[in-house]
Amino acid sequence: MNSLSTALDQAVETEKLLSSARQNIHALLSGAADDFAERVVMELVEGQEWNELNDRFFKKLAFGTGGLRGRTIGRVVTSWEQGKGGPNERPEFPCVGTATMNFFNVSRAVRGLVAYAQKHVGATRKARLVFAHDTRHFSRDFAEFCAQVCTDLGADAYLFESARSTPQLSFAIRELRADAGVVLTASHNPAHDNGFKAYFNDGGQIVDPHATAIIGLVNALETETYQKVAPEQRGMLTTLDAAMDRRYMDRLRSLLMRPELLQSGTAKVIFTNLHGTGGKIVVPMMRELGFDVATVAAQDTEDGRFPTVASPNPENAPALKMAIDLAETEGAEIVIGTDPDSDRMGIAARDASGSMVLLTGNQIGSLMAWYRVKTAFDLGWITDATRSRAVLIKTFVTTELQRAIADHFGIRVVDTLTGFKYIAEKLRKYENTIPAAKITELSADGYRSLSEDQSRRLRLEFSRFFVFGGEESYGYLGCDFVRDKDANGAAVMMAEVAAYAKSVGLTLPDLLDEIYSQFGYYLEVGKSLVMEGADGAAKIAALAASYAAHPPSECDGSAVVRVRDFASQDLFDDEGDELPKEKMLFVDLADGRRFAVRPSGTEPKIKFYLFGCAGTDVTLTRAKQMVSSSLESLWKWIEKDAAQR
Repeated sequence: MNSLSTALDQAVETEKLLSSARQNIHALLSGAADDFAERVVMELVEGQEWNELNDRFFKKLAFGTGGLRGRTIGRVVTSWEQGKGGPNERPEFPCVGTATMNFFNVSRAVRGLVAYAQKHVGATRKARLVFAHDTRHFSRDFAEFCAQVCTDLGADAYLFESARSTPQLSFAIRELRADAGVVLTASHNPAHDNGFKAYFNDGGQIVDPHATAIIGLVNALETETYQKVAPEQRGMLTTLDAAMDRRYMDRLRSLLMRPELLQSGTAKVIFTNLHGTGGKIVVPMMRELGFDVATVAAQDTEDGRFPTVASPNPENAPALKMAIDLAETEGAEIVIGTDPDSDRMGIAARDASGSMVLLTGNQIGSLMAWYRVKTAFDLGWITDATRSRAVLIKTFVTTELQRAIADHFGIRVVDTLTGFKYIAEKLRKYENTIPAAKITELSADGYRSLSEDQSRRLRLEFSRFFVFGGEESYGYLGCDFVRDKDANGAAVMMAEVAAYAKSVGLTLPDLLDEIYSQFGYYLEVGKSLVMEGADGAAKIAALAASYAAHPPSECDGSAVVRVRDFASQDLFDDEGDELPKEKMLFVDLADGRRFAVRPSGTEPKIKFYLFGCAGTDVTLTRAKQMVSSSLESLWKWIEKDAAQR
């Protein structure tokens, strides 16, 4: 250890190693249960891999409101980490580091969560936690480890028998009346990443006041060792199998508003799970509903390398290429793709000319929002007397087309910060507003045992009826028995929209154009500047700070008429609830264009969201040309401005 300390000190003196990295290396080694981490660090030092050490140790992977997320496989894999190797050609062990996803950090996270859950329920019973995982490298290992720690600490654990989607974790928490839950996933991130996403007893991701308390408990833990309870006090481990899948699929059926549409003719669908979990539910569900579903065989395998795509993200056209190619061969009308943990869904659909068109997350969400709001009125679920209690929820960076749709039908719109946890927080609020006595009249087992019809009637009378919610990043929700974005449910909802379009002689792109013709053309463009590693994190922070300190007064020839700094200003949503502080800046221009700047909370990038629209006073073709050109010009200006900052 003395020789290692000397080498680290010399590296700091010669500015090869960050002083924070040296400090965190010592902290990790002092709290490690064995000498494995020291052997890994020594190998990196001997190899002069200072950039790798900085990236792994420049910070402590702090437990935040979304849990943990980081690299689980380093850019440089040491011989100790590679070991005998693991499934799908991964290393035998996750990468060592304070800023990486490994057993050291996962141990801290799950111990803090278990401690808080047990404190929350009190001494009358054992806390109950549910664990799920996707197909990523080490996801199963981490999930089994979490369940083991949970029972070691005296809490009961439920663990899915194999890879399952994030929304199934949310559903299971609610079904089992559990106190918390975790899904091991990094969503659509690259293959080298993994994450620990924590949920509370309502099935939504943790938010304050629970989040702050849990974060404090987790970040206070310095070692990976812990004291087990006595054998007679251990928790019990229960495996969740196909029976829980069936309960979930039965509830997904309730998402259908007009099931008779599927009986009169369904589309031929190509589905890909991009080597993830989506095939567990989407394929059997769609087939039960009568769809002719074919899958991309090469992408059916659950493989954490995601070997057939550069990125397992269904919002990227290359990720759906194999599915689109198969659709051309099979003559299919729709392509559906889900990310590794099946909480995001991408769509390509054939237009009237026969070409496959890739839809954006804003377009997919708007199609579902329009259809579900319209159909709720058609069916009499919402009336003139109750429309004020119906609500559509979206994020601030989601298209304003959905606001135009909601305004047309006279229902409320609520904008939230980015992150589905804020939509889930609203659903918890709406549920808790219903008088308990009214729920008991219908079910002695509580709100979660009510049918969709029963809960909708109560919400429309005493609270808010959530019609639909979503975010631009391909996440959607049309119910409240799941409290996170749900690609499985989205596939069901989108199937009904496609069946409706077919019943009136339209393709999905045609239907979207009809919506534009009625409400105006809205275009949103997402851009990112990627900056990886310790150096990249510093650059992202500096760039974000520069916008806050020096917001522009003019952009691309148009005056700035409003700047909203969500990190410093006291801002409120449409229901009067104060918004938590977040590093996001929104800039409105005099010519109607807008853009937002936000550092990603889960990826090494700073994101830019550009918005433009045109009214119905010009042809749709002309509107598309005008808005596209204006946003292209705005992005060129932003790129130049960012480089100068």
